[in-house]
Amino acid sequence: MKKIEAIIKPFKLDEVKEALHEVGVKGITVTEAKGFGRQKGHTELYRGAEYVVDFLPKVKIEIVLPTEQVEAAVEAILKAARTGRIGDGKIFVSEVLEAIRIRTGERGAAAI
Repeated sequence: MKKIEAIIKPFKLDEVKEALHEVGVKGITVTEAKGFGRQKGHTELYRGAEYVVDFLPKVKIEIVLPTEQVEAAVEAILKAARTGRIGDGKIFVSEVLEAIRIRTGERGAAAI
């Protein structure tokens, strides 16, 4: 099993969710996040005063799935989340040692 964590722009969430559904991903967890990467935020003007917005709104998607589904899910996220501009986000893939469904006690792939 693998865990995919993707940090994307908030307005791309619906497109990514739809793309993941099309490749057979059954469930995702979404968290609102703030952060910055290379773009280091930006400057805004508010009532004549300039201020720096250094933590930009992002969305973090987490998915745990069987190893054989990972490549299709990553490709779906890449296609759906890409705008071609700085700040499109990142995708991280890591190993999951165990998954347990709390309600039934199922373990491993049966729990996801």
